Amino acid sequence: MTKADIKSWNRKELEEFIVDRGEKPFRARQIYAWLHQRQAASFQEMTDISKDLKEQLAKSCELTVLRQERRQISTIDGTRKYLFALADGAMIESVLMRYKHGNSVCISSQAGCRMGCRFCASTLDGLVRNLTPAEMLDQIYRISSDIGERISNVVVMGTGEPLDNYENLLKFLELLTDQWGLHISQRNVTVSTCGIVPRIRELAEKKLQITLALSLHAPNQQKRLELMPVANKYELHEVMEACWYYFEQTGRRVTFEYALAGGVNDRESDARELAELLGGLNCHVNLIPVNPIRERKFQQPNGNVIQKFKNKLEKYGINVTIRREMGRDIDGACGQLRRRYTSGGGE
Repeated sequence: MTKADIKSWNRKELEEFIVDRGEKPFRARQIYAWLHQRQAASFQEMTDISKDLKEQLAKSCELTVLRQERRQISTIDGTRKYLFALADGAMIESVLMRYKHGNSVCISSQAGCRMGCRFCASTLDGLVRNLTPAEMLDQIYRISSDIGERISNVVVMGTGEPLDNYENLLKFLELLTDQWGLHISQRNVTVSTCGIVPRIRELAEKKLQITLALSLHAPNQQKRLELMPVANKYELHEVMEACWYYFEQTGRRVTFEYALAGGVNDRESDARELAELLGGLNCHVNLIPVNPIRERKFQQPNGNVIQKFKNKLEKYGINVTIRREMGRDIDGACGQLRRRYTSGGGE
């Protein structure tokens, strides 16, 4: 018999489960607090729950707890990169970044990815499977437990395409921001996408206060086709219309991620075209010096080129920052640690 995924349930679903077993509704609130506030790693830790109920839970429910397989700590900036094993042996990675405003965790939404973006290590071996809401949440819980500190910001920008795992993403967001759970503000959550237009529009209509981050990486359709296979399905102006729709529905400024690859998309003409593409939209551009990976030929532009690109965008009135590189000494690029482990690189 397949066990129920108790950590993926919202409070109403958990209460129905508990009441069906002859228990009082308040028991569900107690259990929910153990799962999402105290972040219990076993039913046995739930000290105010009867032995009989704990045995029932253990018999009928699966309590998702990720196993830490590897942890790397940057000697440069204290960034921590985690490799977690799922119950079926699939591997995912997560990153803790420490900022003055608090602890930020970047989580994975899938094991592997099928989007095929040319500069990303996450997609090299394709998609293994979607993550459950519990598996997404527990990345945050395990990291919080490891450092003994609260997580204040969450970025769904690790391995996988979040909008390709849409229903589980929505449930994860509900649980993450619930006042009886971690209660992280929606405004402190960012969800990344490579541009799945119908899902961007659906998400917009939810009117959540999360930040949408579009992986853009090119100023025109032709260059985007060279870098991102998703552009074959969704033309760039169609993607931009969806981003405008997201802003109109939510009032939330859209972030555009732009990975700068030397000689590919870093010319001043690219900056001018990018500014024209984004003109008028309330947005922010994150310039990301590309992280070189062995399997790809892309190289990082030199510092002068990066600064000139930024200056050009600012001249056209675009709000832009150069993302501070974090964890460069610990397999900084998304998917690198997982790939090195699963391809036999091991320690």
